[in-house]
Amino acid sequence: MRRTFTWLPWVLLIIVIASFIAWQKYHQPKPTVAVDGVQMPAEKVEPLVDTSRAGGVVSYSAAVKVAAPAVVNIFTTQKVKQNHPLLSDPVFREFFGNQAPEQQQNENSLGSGVIVRADGYILTNNHVIAQADQIVVALRDGRRAEATIVGTDPDTDLAVIKIDLDKLPVLPFKLSGNEVGDVVLAIGNPFGVGQTVTQGIISATERSDLGINTYEDFIQTDAAINPGNSGGALIDVAGNLIGVNTAIFSQSGGSLGIGFAIPAKICQQVLNSILKDGRVVRGWLGISLVPPTQDDVLAPKQQIGVVVADVLKSGPAASAGIKVGDKIVQVNNEPITSASHLINYVALQAPNSEINVVVERAGKQENFVVTVGERKNQNSQSQYIPLPKQ
Repeated sequence: MRRTFTWLPWVLLIIVIASFIAWQKYHQPKPTVAVDGVQMPAEKVEPLVDTSRAGGVVSYSAAVKVAAPAVVNIFTTQKVKQNHPLLSDPVFREFFGNQAPEQQQNENSLGSGVIVRADGYILTNNHVIAQADQIVVALRDGRRAEATIVGTDPDTDLAVIKIDLDKLPVLPFKLSGNEVGDVVLAIGNPFGVGQTVTQGIISATERSDLGINTYEDFIQTDAAINPGNSGGALIDVAGNLIGVNTAIFSQSGGSLGIGFAIPAKICQQVLNSILKDGRVVRGWLGISLVPPTQDDVLAPKQQIGVVVADVLKSGPAASAGIKVGDKIVQVNNEPITSASHLINYVALQAPNSEINVVVERAGKQENFVVTVGERKNQNSQSQYIPLPKQ
């Protein structure tokens, strides 16, 4: 006798079970939350940021492990000659033939630096090593070496020094892509306590017209930066170098959450120029400009043109016919929006090259062809202070 298999009842049973499960899920009470006294459905919201350790938000240890070995402590010694107080007395000076013997003292100070090439080149601030008679670099691995100055650039407050050691860690430049709100870490040697890491965000970019340096395009950060951090690294959460810490705005000398770093793109330009020519070569017009007002600095607005406050006699601008009171509105067809914009643009022009400058004078526009000169290094002063050497 042949047996037959009836599959229809099984299919019906499966459909009934599936329907029952679906009905239970649909009619199951949904969780609620109270909003202003009213119960509202509690929707599941996925986090915008992965806060797991692997996501790099809870811990920045991976970035520190990459970057910290390339950040060095810099110890400088400066020999200072002082006359003994007794020898200022005329009787004693006459005894020594009016040649007062001098005593020699050593002044020690601290700063930081960043190894940017495996063959020993280090970036730091110019004010860290200025007038130093001896520079000693201490690495995180315990090694020490005396450094020599390769070149300095006071206009950006950068300097390049070199040590002769092998197997050096290097911190790579990150030249673009930094945005306000990005998390950053500052690494340096504040107050000489030893290598320290602080965390914050990028508070602003392209800060200029602050009077800190001649050429300004700063990254502003609220990461704690203090004396001794000068020349140290500002890195992103991947361990890339985005800037060199250089100055703070402070009335006490300590961190108030307003720090400034020189962007990596400027650091790389200065490094390459010093290694190529032994100095940084920049274009120059021989003029000074009307400084921005406090309102311009705190709440900058888009403007066209900057006013000439002074013209150096026989300088490039004066030779071309530019006068005090002229408003420079364009250079090589590029609209000029601020004093720093003009200074930075001209600095990139090769000396002895010609540029077309458009000025407004007495309500009319006039064109001038200016042969660019070469700028000599100058020091600047400001209410914003470079990080003092500890």
